[in-house]
Amino acid sequence: MRDSNFWYYVIMAVVILHFIIGFIYLFYKLSPKKPDKKEKEFNKNNEISEETKDN
Repeated sequence: MRDSNFWYYVIMAVVILHFIIGFIYLFYKLSPKKPDKKEKEFNKNNEISEETKDN
């Protein structure tokens, strides 16, 4: 039987992909959150109503 590196390459590929996916997930989770459309509309409506109260 000949010595094959097939399983070595398969395991290394899985490990490397695991690290890449893990870093992408971390960047996704640590990125600043964007406000939802509903929150934007709510904040916009509150700013307008507060401005009219002041006047």
